[in-house]
Amino acid sequence: MTVGELGRVLIVDDEQLIRQGIKHYLNWEQQGFEIVGEASNGIEALELIEMKHPHIILTDIVMPIMDGEELTRIVKERYPQIEIIILSSYGEFDYVRSTFQSGVVDYILKPKLDAKGLLNALKAAADRIPSLQMMDKHVSVDLSVGQIIQKLISGYEVNYDVEKLSEVFPYGEFCLLGIVLKSGETDLPKRIKGKIEAEFGQEDYSFYYDRNIVLVNGNDFTNFIKFAKQLGESNGGYGFVLSETFTDFSQLAVIYKESLVKLLNYRFYFSEQPLLMKQNLPNPEPVCEGFNLDWFTGEFKRKNFEAAFNYLQEHITALSNCYTLDVYEYKAFFGNIVFNITVLLGNMDYDVKELDHAKYSYFKLIEDAQNAKDVIEQLNKFITEANQCIISSQNHLDNQNMKKLMEFIKNHYAEPLTLTDVAKHFHFNPSYLSSYFSTHNSEGFIEYINRIRIEEASKLLVEGRATISEISGMVGYSDHSYFCKVFKKITGLSPSQYRRKQNTR
Repeated sequence: MTVGELGRVLIVDDEQLIRQGIKHYLNWEQQGFEIVGEASNGIEALELIEMKHPHIILTDIVMPIMDGEELTRIVKERYPQIEIIILSSYGEFDYVRSTFQSGVVDYILKPKLDAKGLLNALKAAADRIPSLQMMDKHVSVDLSVGQIIQKLISGYEVNYDVEKLSEVFPYGEFCLLGIVLKSGETDLPKRIKGKIEAEFGQEDYSFYYDRNIVLVNGNDFTNFIKFAKQLGESNGGYGFVLSETFTDFSQLAVIYKESLVKLLNYRFYFSEQPLLMKQNLPNPEPVCEGFNLDWFTGEFKRKNFEAAFNYLQEHITALSNCYTLDVYEYKAFFGNIVFNITVLLGNMDYDVKELDHAKYSYFKLIEDAQNAKDVIEQLNKFITEANQCIISSQNHLDNQNMKKLMEFIKNHYAEPLTLTDVAKHFHFNPSYLSSYFSTHNSEGFIEYINRIRIEEASKLLVEGRATISEISGMVGYSDHSYFCKVFKKITGLSPSQYRRKQNTR
């Protein structure tokens, strides 16, 4: 039996992927450690130290706001009992050397970070902390009920006195109530604990509270299940899950790991349910299909934005039903989509200055989201902003294109200019150009070129130096009668009537 106080570790790194990777390197509790918090810079770390009281800090060197070098110096001044392990890259040795002068235990090169090296560094730090000297040693002292429960939950094998335990838990069955706490909370709020005690007192049930977990002991859980649902309905912002019942106390660790922990993770996808239980889960489990990023990117590049976003929305709906998907992996998909859309639009010459700046806020909001609904809400806000960027840039681009088209027509109106000629010059399909011109201008292509020609013909008629037939050819009409017909349609007068009227003024 290897029991003892777990070494409390605080991870400090500005890269979320690094923090997540470190968390998955080890089975922390089995190795005698627990992660009590994570921070993205030194300032956040100092705030967490006050709340979490870590034994060991695992920190990056280069971070914004406050780097690892300054954090190390401050921690060693204020909390000399805390041991520090440095994470660094190859080119940061001068920084690492300065932290050794402040008293760090060890440093690990990020490119060479692995489970064995990390564990060795943690054990080296633990060896310097008196309260952790009992780790990895056999303990013969009697454990309290709370210690027994904590050790079982942490995965340790623990010998305990069944009779002593039955004095605390006199009823025949157990279950675990788990609560998803609000951001920043580490323990069950007193008011929720108070409601449980006020409802059941000391009769019919016995309770043990540990952070966000309640071990419930009773003979009939019908009333407790109803009450737990009411708790969920009346305490917005918290999530409640309930494991199946079990009769053998030694099953606690299995129920905790295989039922409660999974339900707490699944609760991320079922935030609307006041109380999540195994029987509430869809059966069979939905299959998570992959996202076709190549197709999505291709549609984006072809400016088929509606099709691309519709496909994305369909995938998000399906993904959000895959409740067994790791929450970190789920959030990572959304963060990657935000990043890829921003890059794609930038590469397509859209003005993404504001979108590029805003994406960091979306990364943070997605990372901090308490449930899938909140993550989807943030992505929808981003898509709305991306669409505004597309429309704004497209309008600017359309205005530029129309300006070029109109300038070309004004410069070439006297030539036998046709829709096909202009389309060929600008590499447009003629039918598309006709539709495009009408959509972005108050008149169509033919109407516009006729108006430009007749305006120029009017000027020549007033000058009086050329004949009407000559003017017809000078403004681009090869057919004199067609010229006269168009002129009268636009001005209300024939060319000769127009000339006489202007000369009598």
